[in-house]
Amino acid sequence: MAEFGEENKVSGVFGGIEFGTENGQNNIENNNQENVVQEAGTIRNKNLPVKFGFWQKFKNFWLQEIDWNKEIKVNLTPKQQKIENEINDFLHQEITWEKVHDFLFQEVSFGKKKNNV
Repeated sequence: MAEFGEENKVSGVFGGIEFGTENGQNNIENNNQENVVQEAGTIRNKNLPVKFGFWQKFKNFWLQEIDWNKEIKVNLTPKQQKIENEINDFLHQEITWEKVHDFLFQEVSFGKKKNNV
């Protein structure tokens, strides 16, 4: 049994609780029920078939372990590659004060242009 401030880890159980006797032996071992898993609020037999619902599948996907060091390779079609290159060219273009000045002080006309005849 863990003392106050200590933590007993139970492997393979999310949010699990270790049920034990005073001499430290597990109640499961005392009853010779090796196929029974005890979690917080749930007792389940490992031999029974498990039907996974939507939320269980969603939780398993959402809480899965991810190897952040693994390389991710993305294959693009030629059209996607062309668009990606155009975006990169736009984002990495050189911006100078001359270009900013020309943009800010360009001639702007409102309405129709009148012909001087």
